[in-house]
Amino acid sequence: MNTVIDGVDYGPLHQLIGSWRGDKGLDVAPEPEGQDKNAYYDEITFTPSGAAENAEQQQLVTIRYHQQVRKRSNGKIFHDQIGHWIYEPATGMIVHSLSIPRAVCILAGGKLQQQGDATVFHVEASAGSPDFGIVQSPFMLEKARTTAFRMTLNISGDVMNYEETTSLDIYGRQFEHTDGCELKRVVYD
Repeated sequence: MNTVIDGVDYGPLHQLIGSWRGDKGLDVAPEPEGQDKNAYYDEITFTPSGAAENAEQQQLVTIRYHQQVRKRSNGKIFHDQIGHWIYEPATGMIVHSLSIPRAVCILAGGKLQQQGDATVFHVEASAGSPDFGIVQSPFMLEKARTTAFRMTLNISGDVMNYEETTSLDIYGRQFEHTDGCELKRVVYD
Protein backbone atom coordinates (compact mmCIF):
# COMPACT_ATOMS: atom_id res chain seq x y z
CA MET A 1 0.00 0.00 0.00
CA ASN A 2 1.12 3.51 -0.80
CA THR A 3 1.46 5.77 2.26
CA VAL A 4 1.04 8.95 0.15
CA ILE A 5 -2.48 9.95 -0.90
CA ASP A 6 -3.16 13.27 -2.66
CA GLY A 7 0.30 14.49 -1.66
CA VAL A 8 -0.12 13.66 2.05
CA ASP A 9 2.09 10.98 3.63
CA TYR A 10 -0.15 9.18 6.12
CA GLY A 11 2.69 7.06 7.49
CA PRO A 12 1.34 4.13 9.52
CA LEU A 13 -2.25 5.44 9.34
CA HIS A 14 -2.44 4.40 5.67
CA GLN A 15 -2.92 0.83 6.91
CA LEU A 16 -6.35 1.77 8.30
CA ILE A 17 -7.82 3.33 5.17
CA GLY A 18 -10.83 1.50 3.77
CA SER A 19 -13.96 -0.27 4.93
CA TRP A 20 -13.71 -3.11 7.41
CA ARG A 21 -16.26 -5.69 8.56
CA GLY A 22 -16.24 -8.30 11.27
CA ASP A 23 -18.72 -10.75 12.74
CA LYS A 24 -16.70 -11.98 15.71
CA GLY A 25 -17.27 -9.11 18.14
CA LEU A 26 -18.02 -9.56 21.82
CA ASP A 27 -19.31 -6.77 24.06
CA VAL A 28 -19.29 -7.27 27.83
CA ALA A 29 -21.36 -4.44 29.29
CA PRO A 30 -22.63 -3.54 32.76
CA GLU A 31 -26.16 -4.30 33.92
CA PRO A 32 -27.70 -3.38 37.29
CA GLU A 33 -27.41 -6.97 38.51
CA GLY A 34 -24.21 -8.05 36.77
CA GLN A 35 -23.14 -8.02 33.15
CA ASP A 36 -24.56 -8.52 29.68
CA LYS A 37 -22.66 -10.24 26.87
CA ASN A 38 -23.55 -9.46 23.26
CA ALA A 39 -22.06 -10.95 20.13
CA TYR A 40 -21.90 -8.29 17.44
CA TYR A 41 -21.21 -7.36 13.82
CA ASP A 42 -18.78 -4.50 13.41
CA GLU A 43 -18.32 -2.10 10.51
CA ILE A 44 -15.69 0.65 10.42
CA THR A 45 -14.86 2.98 7.55
CA PHE A 46 -11.60 4.96 7.68
CA THR A 47 -11.20 7.91 5.29
CA PRO A 48 -8.14 10.11 4.71
CA SER A 49 -8.81 13.58 6.09
CA GLY A 50 -5.51 15.26 5.37
CA ALA A 51 -2.69 17.06 7.07
CA ALA A 52 -3.07 19.49 9.95
CA GLU A 53 -0.73 22.10 11.39
CA ASN A 54 -0.85 23.42 14.94
CA ALA A 55 0.67 26.78 15.90
CA GLU A 56 2.97 26.66 12.84
CA GLN A 57 5.06 24.03 14.68
CA GLN A 58 3.28 20.70 14.93
CA GLN A 59 2.61 18.70 11.77
CA LEU A 60 -0.05 15.99 11.93
CA VAL A 61 -1.86 13.65 9.56
CA THR A 62 -5.40 12.45 10.22
CA ILE A 63 -7.80 9.68 9.29
CA ARG A 64 -11.47 10.06 10.21
CA TYR A 65 -13.70 7.09 10.88
CA HIS A 66 -17.25 5.98 11.53
CA GLN A 67 -18.03 2.75 13.39
CA GLN A 68 -21.39 1.02 13.71
CA VAL A 69 -21.93 -2.04 15.84
CA ARG A 70 -25.00 -4.29 15.45
CA LYS A 71 -26.18 -7.05 17.76
CA ARG A 72 -25.91 -10.42 16.08
CA SER A 73 -29.16 -11.48 17.77
CA ASN A 74 -31.35 -8.88 16.02
CA GLY A 75 -29.19 -6.77 13.66
CA LYS A 76 -30.01 -3.53 15.51
CA ILE A 77 -27.36 -0.86 15.98
CA PHE A 78 -26.39 -0.57 19.63
CA HIS A 79 -23.20 1.46 19.28
CA ASP A 80 -22.32 4.30 16.90
CA GLN A 81 -18.98 6.10 17.12
CA ILE A 82 -17.11 8.74 15.14
CA GLY A 83 -13.62 10.09 15.49
CA HIS A 84 -10.10 10.49 14.19
CA TRP A 85 -6.80 8.69 14.35
CA ILE A 86 -3.99 11.24 14.33
CA TYR A 87 -0.25 10.69 13.77
CA GLU A 88 2.63 13.05 14.50
CA PRO A 89 5.59 11.93 12.34
CA ALA A 90 8.16 14.00 14.29
CA THR A 91 7.51 12.17 17.58
CA GLY A 92 5.72 8.97 16.55
CA MET A 93 2.76 9.93 18.75
CA ILE A 94 -0.62 8.37 17.94
CA VAL A 95 -3.85 10.03 19.10
CA HIS A 96 -7.34 8.56 18.96
CA SER A 97 -10.22 11.00 19.40
CA LEU A 98 -13.71 9.56 19.63
CA SER A 99 -17.23 10.58 20.39
CA ILE A 100 -20.25 8.45 21.19
CA PRO A 101 -23.84 9.73 21.23
CA ARG A 102 -24.15 9.27 24.98
CA ALA A 103 -22.42 12.63 25.56
CA VAL A 104 -18.94 11.16 26.05
CA CYS A 105 -15.76 12.22 24.21
CA ILE A 106 -12.32 10.68 24.66
CA LEU A 107 -8.86 11.83 23.60
CA ALA A 108 -6.45 8.91 24.02
CA GLY A 109 -2.77 8.90 23.20
CA GLY A 110 0.10 6.49 22.81
CA LYS A 111 2.72 5.05 20.49
CA LEU A 112 3.08 2.46 17.76
CA GLN A 113 4.92 -0.82 17.93
CA GLN A 114 5.95 -3.07 15.09
CA GLN A 115 5.60 -6.79 15.88
CA GLY A 116 6.73 -8.76 12.85
CA ASP A 117 4.42 -7.81 9.99
CA ALA A 118 1.81 -6.37 12.40
CA THR A 119 1.50 -2.75 13.49
CA VAL A 120 0.13 -2.29 17.00
CA PHE A 121 -1.59 0.99 17.94
CA HIS A 122 -1.97 1.34 21.72
CA VAL A 123 -3.68 4.36 23.28
CA GLU A 124 -4.94 5.28 26.75
CA ALA A 125 -6.88 8.07 28.46
CA SER A 126 -8.05 8.74 32.00
CA ALA A 127 -10.48 11.15 33.62
CA GLY A 128 -8.67 14.19 34.96
CA SER A 129 -5.53 13.64 32.89
CA PRO A 130 -3.96 16.89 31.70
CA ASP A 131 -2.77 15.15 28.51
CA PHE A 132 -5.22 12.49 27.32
CA GLY A 133 -8.59 12.72 29.00
CA ILE A 134 -12.32 12.18 29.00
CA VAL A 135 -15.14 14.73 28.74
CA GLN A 136 -18.70 13.72 29.60
CA SER A 137 -22.05 15.29 30.36
CA PRO A 138 -23.21 16.01 33.92
CA PHE A 139 -25.66 13.08 33.70
CA MET A 140 -22.91 10.66 32.70
CA LEU A 141 -20.63 11.99 35.43
CA GLU A 142 -23.32 11.23 37.98
CA LYS A 143 -24.80 7.98 36.64
CA ALA A 144 -22.27 6.23 34.39
CA ARG A 145 -18.91 7.96 34.74
CA THR A 146 -16.08 6.86 32.46
CA THR A 147 -12.85 6.86 34.48
CA ALA A 148 -10.39 5.38 31.96
CA PHE A 149 -10.11 4.06 28.41
CA ARG A 150 -7.49 1.90 26.72
CA MET A 151 -7.41 0.36 23.27
CA THR A 152 -5.02 -1.86 21.41
CA LEU A 153 -5.52 -2.16 17.66
CA ASN A 154 -3.42 -4.71 15.79
CA ILE A 155 -3.31 -4.58 11.99
CA SER A 156 -1.61 -6.96 9.61
CA GLY A 157 -2.44 -6.55 5.93
CA ASP A 158 -6.20 -6.81 5.53
CA VAL A 159 -6.90 -8.15 9.04
CA MET A 160 -7.49 -5.92 12.06
CA ASN A 161 -8.09 -6.95 15.67
CA TYR A 162 -8.90 -4.61 18.50
CA GLU A 163 -9.53 -4.85 22.20
CA GLU A 164 -10.75 -1.94 24.24
CA THR A 165 -11.65 -1.45 27.86
CA THR A 166 -13.73 1.41 29.17
CA SER A 167 -13.55 1.66 32.96
CA LEU A 168 -16.87 2.82 34.38
CA ASP A 169 -18.32 3.84 37.72
CA ILE A 170 -21.92 2.66 37.18
CA TYR A 171 -24.73 1.10 39.21
CA GLY A 172 -22.75 1.84 42.38
CA ARG A 173 -19.71 -0.19 41.35
CA GLN A 174 -16.61 -0.18 39.20
CA PHE A 175 -16.96 -2.08 35.91
CA GLU A 176 -14.59 -2.90 33.07
CA HIS A 177 -16.71 -2.64 29.90
CA THR A 178 -14.84 -4.58 27.20
CA ASP A 179 -15.18 -4.91 23.45
CA GLY A 180 -13.12 -6.87 20.98
CA CYS A 181 -13.44 -7.90 17.36
CA GLU A 182 -11.58 -9.17 14.33
CA LEU A 183 -12.35 -7.36 11.09
CA LYS A 184 -11.31 -7.81 7.48
CA ARG A 185 -10.86 -5.04 4.94
CA VAL A 186 -13.61 -5.33 2.33
CA VAL A 187 -12.88 -2.14 0.39
CA TYR A 188 -9.66 -0.20 0.09
CA ASP A 189 -10.51 3.47 -0.57
